[in-house]
Amino acid sequence: MTSPTITLNNGVEIPQVGFGTFQVKPEQTQQTVEDALAAGYRHIDTAAGYYNEAGVGAAVRACGLPRDEVFVTTKLRNGDQGYEQALRAFEDSRAALGLDVVDLYLIHWPVPSKDLYVETWRAFEKLLADGAVRAIGVSNFLPDHLERLVRETDVVPAVNQVEVHPTFQQRPTQDASAQHGIAVEAYSPLGQGKDLESDAVTSVAERLGVTTGQVVLRWHVQAGRVVIPKSVTPERIRSNLDLFSFELTDDDVAAIDALETHTRIGADPATAAFSQMR
Repeated sequence: MTSPTITLNNGVEIPQVGFGTFQVKPEQTQQTVEDALAAGYRHIDTAAGYYNEAGVGAAVRACGLPRDEVFVTTKLRNGDQGYEQALRAFEDSRAALGLDVVDLYLIHWPVPSKDLYVETWRAFEKLLADGAVRAIGVSNFLPDHLERLVRETDVVPAVNQVEVHPTFQQRPTQDASAQHGIAVEAYSPLGQGKDLESDAVTSVAERLGVTTGQVVLRWHVQAGRVVIPKSVTPERIRSNLDLFSFELTDDDVAAIDALETHTRIGADPATAAFSQMR
């Protein structure tokens, strides 16, 4: 059981369902990621700020899969923005992962109060040109941040990884990303517990004989988003990837779409204090 891929705007293919490692403890990371790879995941998402890159890299090396069959994403820590700082931080991440090439490198937050993300992006463009990364992108970028990058730099981001779930769908950000051919990748894809407890989700799960989590993840997949659920439970790791044997109807999708309450779980990229950022 593996995920289909989506082709990014630079031609690189990314598995649509990935495995997220946010809040996976460093000492648990290698085993958890090995479990995910054994279950069929071929896309692993980490970040310098998660402090578990070493475990991710160890799992990729230990799993026995060819390197080109595992797509690895990591992200720049907020305090490392700036041209030279970003280049140094990338080398630290590459060393921690133990990988020659990173498949996708993201600016974790725009941090507009620091006003360094354009300068940082130019460092990312250099990493791409040098072949150190296969694709570059952003995370938590709002429409105005995306517009500025597109206007002032040469490479359009391949991905915008943002909080998206039924009660917080960020339609303006999704639309702005799509307008520039930027793939939307959903983090916290299952949202708060109430996202899974609504009648719109539970009724579909009962009808199809799947879990409420699978229903919401399938909702993401049918919308064309990349999605990165996270779990440390082997059974749930497997079920979160088992999304391609059933399909939601148009009415199912509309009912889940209608759950929108514009309620964030994480910080607001426009206003969050530096210390609040995920």
